[in-house]
Amino acid sequence: MLRWLVCGRVGTVWIWKALLLFVAIAFAVQLLGVIFNKSSVHPAGHSIFLSSDAQGPSLGFCQPHTHIMFLKTHKTASSTVLNMLYRFGDERNLRFALPLGYQFGYPLPFNAHRVKGYRGPRAMEFHILGHHMRFNKPEVEKVMPADTFYFSIIRDPAGMAESSFAYYKEVAPAFRKAKSLGDFADNPYRYYDSRVRNNYARNLLMFDFGMDNNANFSLAVAQKAETMIRQTFNLILVSEYFDQSMILLRHALCWPLETVVSFSLNARQQKPSDVGGLSGSFVSKAAAAAGIGFRGVRPQAKILTNVTEAQREKLRQWNAFDLYLYKTFNRTFWEDIKSFGYAQMEQEVSLLRMLRKEMAQVCLRDGGKPVEARRIRDKNIRPFQLGLLEILGYELQPGLDNATRTACLRMIRPELQYKDVLDAKQFPRVAQSGQQNPALLAAGASLVRQDSPRTGERLAEGNAGGRTAELRDWDGSRLMRRNQTLIQKVRLT
Repeated sequence: MLRWLVCGRVGTVWIWKALLLFVAIAFAVQLLGVIFNKSSVHPAGHSIFLSSDAQGPSLGFCQPHTHIMFLKTHKTASSTVLNMLYRFGDERNLRFALPLGYQFGYPLPFNAHRVKGYRGPRAMEFHILGHHMRFNKPEVEKVMPADTFYFSIIRDPAGMAESSFAYYKEVAPAFRKAKSLGDFADNPYRYYDSRVRNNYARNLLMFDFGMDNNANFSLAVAQKAETMIRQTFNLILVSEYFDQSMILLRHALCWPLETVVSFSLNARQQKPSDVGGLSGSFVSKAAAAAGIGFRGVRPQAKILTNVTEAQREKLRQWNAFDLYLYKTFNRTFWEDIKSFGYAQMEQEVSLLRMLRKEMAQVCLRDGGKPVEARRIRDKNIRPFQLGLLEILGYELQPGLDNATRTACLRMIRPELQYKDVLDAKQFPRVAQSGQQNPALLAAGASLVRQDSPRTGERLAEGNAGGRTAELRDWDGSRLMRRNQTLIQKVRLT
């Protein structure tokens, strides 16, 4: 009996010890998760968020993704998404896979050798790849590691067509010939020629994902495209539900909430939105290399882009493959939200919008309202202009301290200028040798390497004094030499 009692007591003691040890381990794991979430993914620089909720609800114990491939589609708010990636990588000194110019030879399929500094598979670690390209998976995989997170963003084809027409009216041959978007919608075959490059006028999503945008619609071809996207991409966002998209993305990437707070970049003038909101129409910079200048908003711009609901439906049918992709991945998007939880989504979206308003008050003049480029005093943050309608930008609040001004500037810096900043950061020797021309960028032009006469890219060079200037690529090789103040070589087809 005594032996049994002793053993029983010892057994009970060990059970309690084991239980306490288990509780201690569980607490330690939870604590490490919180610490990891609060520190490892916190911006490397100074946080300018006043709210204690800037980190957002806890993500638990997860490791943030730093190998990211973003397929930057056209007219889908993709420039705003890219700015978020720019900021995240810039603050943490991650390495970007940058194009030699401002895009990867678009509309040609992506080629790894168009990445600046690429020396072969696994020769150098790249963290983020996100500029305009025509997707080509085998070549992308040469650049990005095996654990890369792939994502993209889509939009209703009718809305994309309106944005594309306004932005590419003087660039895309099909749009240039049409009197108005309604005229094009009523008879697209009259203006569209599938043999011409840079049309931006049919199934632009299908084209950007690397597939045939001119094939006759068939369910089999559409499903093949869907399968490729599902097998390759971890997440597809929806432009019309941008805030919900950012919440899904930040959880998928294991990033704090403040990293996905953004202002609407490249918003068109005739589509005003809320403070820093993302409900308007967006334009990206893929056509910047086309070399078509902008001289102001045309009085008839709104008339040219106005369409009836019947014509909007015609545009959807004209872009039948894009419509299929949009409907398919829109359903998937809402299935993801259902799994995420409607209540939690509503809570985090509200918090995201609160932080955006807070940032607008801290960073921006005029209460955060977008302004015309000509009203922006700092020429270095004026957005590039192209198309019928003016692209809006922002002005910073005066009197900001250096750390706050740097953080705010990252949020509003236009895409082309930000790319140059990252380029100079990653390739300082080249920047010092004069590859980039800040004076030219301040004037609203861009410096783009002409990789091929068929890429649709332009080569621009500025020299205020009109002296002979020599333009060199990142490796020091000469690209062009002319004795002119400004050179712009334009390829439209």
